[in-house]
Amino acid sequence: MNQSRSTLRHWRAAWRDTILLVRDFRVPLLLFILLIAGGGLLYYSLAEQAGEPLHSPVEAIYTVLSMVFLQAGGSFPNAGYLQIFFFIVPVLGIGILAQGLADFGVAFFNRKSRSKEWEMAVASTFGNHTVLIGLGHLGFRVAEKLHELNQDVVVIEVNPKDNLVASVQSMNIPVLQGDGTREDILNAAAVRQARCIILCTQNDNLNLQMAVKARSMNPRIQVILRIFDDDFAAALQKQFGFSAISATGMAAPVFAAIAAGMDISQPIAVEGQSFSLARLNVSPRSKLVNLSVNAVEQTYNVSVVLLRHDGAQDFHPPAEKRLAANDVLAVLGGSEQISRLAQDNR
Repeated sequence: MNQSRSTLRHWRAAWRDTILLVRDFRVPLLLFILLIAGGGLLYYSLAEQAGEPLHSPVEAIYTVLSMVFLQAGGSFPNAGYLQIFFFIVPVLGIGILAQGLADFGVAFFNRKSRSKEWEMAVASTFGNHTVLIGLGHLGFRVAEKLHELNQDVVVIEVNPKDNLVASVQSMNIPVLQGDGTREDILNAAAVRQARCIILCTQNDNLNLQMAVKARSMNPRIQVILRIFDDDFAAALQKQFGFSAISATGMAAPVFAAIAAGMDISQPIAVEGQSFSLARLNVSPRSKLVNLSVNAVEQTYNVSVVLLRHDGAQDFHPPAEKRLAANDVLAVLGGSEQISRLAQDNR
């Protein structure tokens, strides 16, 4: 299924990129059309004056088009200024076509030379996806975790490092180079169609600026941002509804789990180990369906603290109780364990 979705997206991107290419080469295309149409009408007018009229302007345009490919039929005109058309039009037409088609062909078959445009074309095919801004150490790990969770991701980075870009692109994740505060870059990442945006730069003010910009463009988008000040993170979450994760609670699996649709608390340290409380809705296609509470705890090394089934909540569900689609499950565990649980719940 993932492979077919990736293939479909590739073809959609190729189609959009081809349209953009045609737009890029509209000048030679317009010149060629002007040569044929304008030359045809001029030839029709001059032929009438020379006493060698054609049946209609359409015939004159067709005659000029035939001249380009050295296929003009009919009798050779007697008027010298009409004869010039038979020598000048092929040279001009073939010259315009050859240059335009050569440039178009190189760009079309060598998309790597236009990597920026190709990445934007791929990104434009996404919808209900996650936009990740900031491809540093944390951003790269978040992208990896989202990929493991089978989430669609578009990355934006103003100064991308070649090795990180290559690694992310190998996961079929497009990387756009640009400033995430600019509306055109956010549009290129399809923010208006995105489900979530994750802001991982090391600048709190920049993260907040991009969060507000994204929310203004897409009021329904879920915002997750990295904030280094604990109090500031709490204030943002309370005032704007942003999922602001502070430096003390920062972990790539936490970012990824929230983006994948889980509610997850800030980690707390217990005996030197970090634990979070996470709540998730059991997906109809989830691997968790029909697993017992005991199997969930043993398989994922988490503690089940709540199970809600058909509106009834059980804070101490029996070990043999089995999960069903659309159940609500709350677990306590480490970020890696919760990440695995979210991955199998997709």
